[in-house]
Amino acid sequence: MALFVQKFGGTSVGSLERIEAVAELVVKTRQQGHQVVVVLSAMSGETNRLIDMARQLDTRPNSRELDVLLTTGEQVSVALLAMAIIKRGHSAISLLADQVGIQTTNHFGKAHIERIDTKRLAQELEHNRIAIIAGFQGRDNEGNITTLGRGGTDTTAVELAAALKADECQIFTDVDGVYTTDPRIEPKAQRLACITCDEMLSLAGLGAKVLHLRSVEAAGRHKVPLRVLSSFSPDAGTLITYDDNSMLQRVVSGIAASRDEVQVTVIGSMPHVPNLELIEALCTENNIAIDMITQTQQHSEKIGYAFTVHSNDHLQVIEILQSNLGYIRAHHVESYMDVAKVSAVGLGMKSNCTVTGQFFSALAQEGIKTLMDASSEIKVSVLVEEKYLELAVRTLHATFFSESTE
Repeated sequence: MALFVQKFGGTSVGSLERIEAVAELVVKTRQQGHQVVVVLSAMSGETNRLIDMARQLDTRPNSRELDVLLTTGEQVSVALLAMAIIKRGHSAISLLADQVGIQTTNHFGKAHIERIDTKRLAQELEHNRIAIIAGFQGRDNEGNITTLGRGGTDTTAVELAAALKADECQIFTDVDGVYTTDPRIEPKAQRLACITCDEMLSLAGLGAKVLHLRSVEAAGRHKVPLRVLSSFSPDAGTLITYDDNSMLQRVVSGIAASRDEVQVTVIGSMPHVPNLELIEALCTENNIAIDMITQTQQHSEKIGYAFTVHSNDHLQVIEILQSNLGYIRAHHVESYMDVAKVSAVGLGMKSNCTVTGQFFSALAQEGIKTLMDASSEIKVSVLVEEKYLELAVRTLHATFFSESTE
């Protein structure tokens, strides 16, 4: 008998019909003799509906109260699934994050899970109940409701799997695994039978939407066996592996793309150059992640830095930097929103020095100008004008993938 943590996302529970289908999948696993803990997101579209309601009242709603509001979505889905499973003659119970002891930091909207008390869950499993947990949420040490940010239900599932020492964490979604790129952009994208945790971590961080970045980080930290499957047509899916050696024959594993980028430029005036260390410190203090960074020199008397941030942090970072111009020794701050990031990821890049040349040559042949670039041992990323995103993805996919990787 194995213990599986199964996570189902918004589209998988997007209607009563889909909730019934999930109930069948969960019951099937239980009938095979396994213990099951289920983690759910809100029903598809519900979180957006709640955010829209909040913003009709206040364009920048209080972050604590917004978290209180948003967590109601998961409460609905877990209760409905419990009802559907009980109707099928199996014992099930829905539980909110505080009922299963999920404690987080107090960063509303961006909280991190600090620890999980598994006592309640252990009791439910001992009584052969299917525990259905509200994902995406937790409580801080003052008892406030918190949320983990978009995609946070994946993280809840992985952290629960680690705490329970589950045999596998299964992420059920609307795609049947991890692909070489987004099939909606490139129909020739190929499903990967397996991918290393390091590669998946890079792809998630660079815009691949299959798994939440922090869930992959948690899986790697705890060495949780992680599998991505479709809730619509479940099969073997894609396994996240920790055996790097088995992947070395594949130079590039995937092409990732992100539209959620904003380029921020901080300009100094002669003889002052903005203090990059202070800029980074201000962003860190406000939990804002900086990605690509480069020095700019638009004119001889204007030297500064350009960097990228997630679009969700755009207004906040501009406000912070503009209110600290003197402190960071800058003249003014500019931003450019019509940009996108495109990346190639693969462990094989460590031993293949031709990838970077092929990457930039392919884009140049299509007349795609790169605005910024960054690289590491297993990735190459560029910032391009957003209008070129899909062309860049298809071009790079054709460059690096010509045969089946299944």
